[in-house]
Amino acid sequence: MYDYNTKPDLNITPLVDVMLVLLAILMVTAPVIEYEENITLPRGSKSQRVQQIKKLDILIDKNRVVSINKLHYKIGNFADNFILFVKDKSRDIPIHIKADQSLSYKDIIFVLKTVKEAGFYKVALITDG
Repeated sequence: MYDYNTKPDLNITPLVDVMLVLLAILMVTAPVIEYEENITLPRGSKSQRVQQIKKLDILIDKNRVVSINKLHYKIGNFADNFILFVKDKSRDIPIHIKADQSLSYKDIIFVLKTVKEAGFYKVALITDG
């Protein structure tokens, strides 16, 4: 027979087990959930295409002859001829200067100074290795 004077024991172990499992599931799934806000992004320009960047190579050989696109000039006449050569060219094209290692520093700087004074600002001296 049942005794009504005894206090019942409250068993909360299954409740704690269920709550811990739910907490573990929440901790695993919470970082995966992403919130997305609906916004309208601007359209990009599809009409502009990537263009092949053309460069201008200036070669100076050991005999102090400057070559630009198969045109050859003595280094003394280079400044005037270069100005005439680039009068209709864009000043944004890169210029690469390649010089023989036996040349003096003065000759290379003369060519570099002429190119810079003509308005070109993307100028590089190319070395081997």
